[in-house]
Amino acid sequence: MLSATGRRRRVVPLLGPAFVAAIAYVDPGNVAANLTAGARYGFLLVWVLVVANAMAVLVQYQSAKLGLVTGRTLPELVGQRLRRPARLAFWGQAEVVAAATDLAEVIGGAIALHLLFGTPLLLGGVIVGCVSMVLLAVQNRYGQRHFEAAIIALLGVITIGFVSGLVVNPPAPGEVLSGLVPGFAGTDSLLLATSMLGATVMPHAIYVHSALARDRHGEAVARDGHVHLVRATRWDVLGALGLAGAVNIAMLLLAASSLQGVPGTDTIEGAHAAVVSNLGPVIGLVFAVGLLASGLASTSVGCYAGAAIMQGLVHRQIPLLLRRLITMIPALVLLALGADPTWALVISQVVLSFGIPFALVPLLRLTSDRELMGNAANRRVTGWAMTAVVLLVSALNLGLIVLTVTGG
Repeated sequence: MLSATGRRRRVVPLLGPAFVAAIAYVDPGNVAANLTAGARYGFLLVWVLVVANAMAVLVQYQSAKLGLVTGRTLPELVGQRLRRPARLAFWGQAEVVAAATDLAEVIGGAIALHLLFGTPLLLGGVIVGCVSMVLLAVQNRYGQRHFEAAIIALLGVITIGFVSGLVVNPPAPGEVLSGLVPGFAGTDSLLLATSMLGATVMPHAIYVHSALARDRHGEAVARDGHVHLVRATRWDVLGALGLAGAVNIAMLLLAASSLQGVPGTDTIEGAHAAVVSNLGPVIGLVFAVGLLASGLASTSVGCYAGAAIMQGLVHRQIPLLLRRLITMIPALVLLALGADPTWALVISQVVLSFGIPFALVPLLRLTSDRELMGNAANRRVTGWAMTAVVLLVSALNLGLIVLTVTGG
């Protein structure tokens, strides 16, 4: 029987895929939502992020488990079960969702460069796209482990960028604990909580995690079986999503303790200005660097997800760098036209909302299929929990769409 040290030695080398998928949970869209929640309502909505993160842990674990046990990605398994017209339609919506994700990440990175250096937004978008191509070139040339290492390094920068402000002005523990009690303060806080919960589970993160787990551990599964790897994946997901959840909560706590009541914090630029004013230029600089790392890492992972979607559903593959070049275009066009960056981020979140059920419902059905998953199929309690998450997140995203369209 292995000692605790021996078990850690077996598990640690297997960690990584979940940390790449977790980047979706600390992207520029999350930054905007969390800062707004803290600035408007203080610590009131801390509990929303705790619940959202618990749902994310369950969903991402199911996606990784699917890739490990079956040796196929979620898009591949969906594609095998659909006739050609339905498969092409499913691919179309999944590609639109991936493009919307990329839109938010490129624009978020462009905003960060503008904050850091005064770079025009269009030029900033081009720079973000080019740097993300370098990250993807690492994956192409050196393999997934080096890509994971680069993304994890950026995740570390993101963590420092958004947690550093709490060191300067830490919140009172009692206030933080009060935010763990569910509650609202009127309709607007309810709508904001709906947006935070509804936008938590990202379709591209679900698709890509099954691919990341399969690509990283495929040979090991064939050699050793999947049981040990599934256990290691639990730790991978818990560690990665735990870190991402902590960063999100740190953003909210930073805004609640330092930005509450400050006007203009409903945009990333306004929040950055408030951080500089209240916490000093050094923390403002670190914050902007964290935002830049968020945009760079997120857009690279989004491009990886798009490649997995295309390969799985239409059995076509184009070079990652060419895909990166193509998917940059919508964001650059919007920036060239002078579109408001915050508006573009909001629209991208609405588009993402349309794709949520298309990722979650197949994930639930496939991971509950005992013929496909064997002993790794969802047990009754897990199935109930996943069903609740699917219904809740789908309903919240539908509500978010309706509220955004109607202006409610």
